Amino acid sequence: MMREWSPSSWRSKPIHQQPGYPDQDRLHQVEKTLRGYPTLVFAGEAQRLRKSLSEVAAGRAFLLQGGDCAESFAEFSADNIRDSFRVFLQMAVVLTFGAACPIVKVGRVAGQFAKPRSSDVEVIDGKSLPSYRGDMINAMEFTDEARTPDPDRLLRVYNQSAATLNLLRAFAQGGFANLEEVHRWTLSSLSDAPQNDRFEQIAARIDECLAFMRACGLTPDNIQQLRETEFYTSHEALLLGYEEALTRKDTITDDKGWYNTAAHMVWIGDRTRQLDGAHVEYCRGIHNPIGMKCGPSLEPDDLIRLVDALNPRNDPGRLTLIARFGSDKVKEALPRLVRAIEREGRNVVWSCDPMHGNTVKSSTGYKTRPFDRILAEVRGFFEVHEAEGTYAGGVHFEMTGQDVTECIGGANRITEHALADRYHTHCDPRLNASQSLELAFLIAEMLRRRRTGAAAPLKAAS
Repeated sequence: MMREWSPSSWRSKPIHQQPGYPDQDRLHQVEKTLRGYPTLVFAGEAQRLRKSLSEVAAGRAFLLQGGDCAESFAEFSADNIRDSFRVFLQMAVVLTFGAACPIVKVGRVAGQFAKPRSSDVEVIDGKSLPSYRGDMINAMEFTDEARTPDPDRLLRVYNQSAATLNLLRAFAQGGFANLEEVHRWTLSSLSDAPQNDRFEQIAARIDECLAFMRACGLTPDNIQQLRETEFYTSHEALLLGYEEALTRKDTITDDKGWYNTAAHMVWIGDRTRQLDGAHVEYCRGIHNPIGMKCGPSLEPDDLIRLVDALNPRNDPGRLTLIARFGSDKVKEALPRLVRAIEREGRNVVWSCDPMHGNTVKSSTGYKTRPFDRILAEVRGFFEVHEAEGTYAGGVHFEMTGQDVTECIGGANRITEHALADRYHTHCDPRLNASQSLELAFLIAEMLRRRRTGAAAPLKAAS
């Protein structure tokens, strides 16, 4: 029998990657306040995403998940939200042409404010302070006051997430995502990029199709799918006190289960996926679709035990396994996990996170990610699934609509010395708009080759 679960049962389990709040009374007051706040998302929305992901698990759709490494208070603006959404729409259109199937769009947004760290402390010039764990917890400045975990930041996260969700819903359903507006999705920073010409070619083909459909009486005015899009939110369920406070019982649909109403989907990180740990305990009980990062240290038997704990009914669309190995390890480490899942008959979505295993330190001191390594991991991910006869169902990127210089390489040839030009990330380096769209075209070509049976190798931009 399954162990009894409640939204707070995680508190009896060992927990990792948590801040040490000096003011526990204030923390409890903030969590109590959050428990009285309205939900950010609805159970029915999470159920629709789970159904869409079941289509991905069956090989009939493809998952595009991406967004900021860690959202920040400083970069919060309507323009930044709009520009990232624009790039997301462009990527989805490109992938739709390659895969010839629905693209399930899930943003790392409206809740992705906390990050796990490799060390609890940071030392500069002999001074030791708590590590920066994201704006949800503390600030980047290296001072005692800034690095002290502050519970009131949770309230600011809720309010910023609510505002972000409100704008995203307006964009997705208020006309911005109308396919007749496809030419307006291009950012000014992409006007001279080589992939912009390729996107405009796709846009022209969409125009031709829409003109034909309009002649047949089929227009965005009478077909909802042409003027709106489904867009979902996700974040890592790291700070469980916040997640618990926004976990609510579904009282509207027939499901009647518990849902995390802070996001449509949450995932467990590679550092917090202990079978007997608090994060697995919390996620096993909510009815949202959930993800789990799978890194090189994960053994096949442990993977099966985790899958069974998180998806005991083996429901398609419930669990997404997000592979993050690094370009040098994916072909060696991923096959044994894929084989274990196939051998045991588990229903999962396989997605590729090519960002976290490919972080390096540049000669100029900046943390960066080489574009060719990112592409190499995606290619390796697809090749492994092709060899195993399984479905490579999605990708998971850290990206932004801003014209940043954080990842080196790509068609715009960002060098190590150019990283300082516009290095704005609060945590890990992100693909900029140009690199994101370039990668979408490269993945679309992989999807097209898989769909048509072609197997010619792809080459990355130098």
